Order: sequence, then C-alpha cells, then structure tokens
Amino acid sequence: MPTISVQDLKKSYGHIQALKGVSFDVEEGEIFGVVGPDGAGKSTLFNILTTLLLPDSGTATVLGRNLFKEYLEIRKSIGYLPGTFSLYPDLTVEENLIFFATMYQSSIRENMSIIKPIWQQLMPFKKRPAGKLSGGMKQKLALCCALIHKPTLLFLDEPTTGVDPVSRKEFWEILGTIKTQGITVVVSTPYMDEATLCDRIALLQEGDFIRMDTPANIISSFKGELVTLRTDDIFKLLRKMADCTLNCTFYPYGENLHVIFYDPIATVLPAFEEFLQQNDIVYDNLSQIAPTIEDCFIEVASKK
Repeated sequence: MPTISVQDLKKSYGHIQALKGVSFDVEEGEIFGVVGPDGAGKSTLFNILTTLLLPDSGTATVLGRNLFKEYLEIRKSIGYLPGTFSLYPDLTVEENLIFFATMYQSSIRENMSIIKPIWQQLMPFKKRPAGKLSGGMKQKLALCCALIHKPTLLFLDEPTTGVDPVSRKEFWEILGTIKTQGITVVVSTPYMDEATLCDRIALLQEGDFIRMDTPANIISSFKGELVTLRTDDIFKLLRKMADCTLNCTFYPYGENLHVIFYDPIATVLPAFEEFLQQNDIVYDNLSQIAPTIEDCFIEVASKK
C-alpha cells in the first residue's frame, strides 16, 4: 500500500484554482519531490496532506488512513516543516525542542538517535533564542522539532528557501540520512537543481502535475536539441528572438540564452547562426548542451 495515495484533489481560492485535480502515489521509504515555481500550488497541496486545509473535492489516504476522517491519527504519525519559520522565537533552541517533544508525548532522550546528526550542529547554540539563529540554523532546528516524535512520514515545504548554498547542501545530506532510518520524505522546492536529489519528482505548474517520474527518466525524455549562447545584451537578443521563424522555445538562463530546437540540429544551427548575424547579435560560447531538470520543466510547460 502506498504511504500516500491522492486522487483528483482540487482546491480554489475564489476564482483562482490552486489545484486542478492532482493524482499521485508516494511509496514507502522514498524521497518524493514536488517541484515548481512560486504560486504553482505546492503549499496548498502540503496544507491539505498535513490535515490543515480541506480540498474542494477529491480523495486521499495518508499512511493508510482516510485524510478527512482520520486526521487526528494521521497527525500523530507525521512531521511537518512549513514554508515559514513557525517555532517560538523567544524560546531558546533547547526549549523549543523540549516543547515539541512534550506536545507529542515523546522525549528527547528516547529519539535522540534520529536527530543526533542535526542536534550536534545546534548544541553550541542551545541557549540562544530561536529567533536569533541564522536562516540555515533555524531550518535545522525546525527539522529537529518535526522529527522529535519519530514520524513515519515527513513533509518539508520549501525547507531551503532563503538558505545559503552551504546550508542547502548540508540539509539535503541530512535528508539522505533520514531516509536510511525508514522515514518517507515528501519535499517541495522551487530549486530545480534539488530535484535530482529526490527518488521521484512531480513537476507542478499552475495547479497541475505536468510530469511525474524519476529525475533521470525526465531528463532522458527531453524532446528537442538544447543550445546555449552568451551575449552581453540579453534583452536585445530576447526581443529579436520573438521574430525568429525557426521551430524553437527560448528563455534566459542566467547570463545565457537557452534555445530548444525541435528540428535536426545539423539543419537548424547554421540557420540560427545566420539569424544572429542578420540581427547584429554579438555572441560567444554557442554550443549544444545536455538538459537539466529546469530545461525539462520549461520544455514540458511550454507545450501546455
């Protein structure tokens, strides 16, 4: 039986459809990622699955229990790290952990083994008010508090948003450790590079799952030929690309432009170079590259 099973969940806020009928399963012991930009519906989905919000329609089971009828039992077996810092800023690090352990009728000593790798990093700050911690340390404390009752299922809503790159890397290493302890993890993120660290991912766009598979399978199913180039005037290039008659999708990627061509590269690349010259575009580093998850997301979303 899947750890989570969702069928046709829908949720609207007035005339805005946050979820348009999503269906999926999460298997026991996997790290399942929900990947999408801000406003895609990630937090709405998490609030429903953690029993904090009712959908307009659809059905779901979590840990084999009916999400809407057995929510009190579900709450005892899940951990949740919401998208905003939700601990008590005036309590110390240690006091927050004691509070959550007590609330779940658990004990720090009983479950120290599960949080020990994180708690060791927090120990030097255990007497510091939680509100005075850095962004990365706040998230590590929140994760400790979400794990202190040893949940079977852990929900993490954008846990690394606003966190520095080093702390992001450390956080995902911690998630890998959590998985080895038999905890199923469902994590949302707007960062496409983090998607490759999940066992399976669902790409969420405007309330719809547009693709769901392993990161490797999503990348291997990329349709098109991806080309990158750099220019000092990306805005001029974007304006000119609107007049390009080649069968392609284009988008800025940092200082570069990425272009997905849907015809054989041997044919379109010379035509594209001619287009650039005709429009007086000064460029360099024009080359064909392998797609990332972000490129795959854009390629799939552009066809919706």
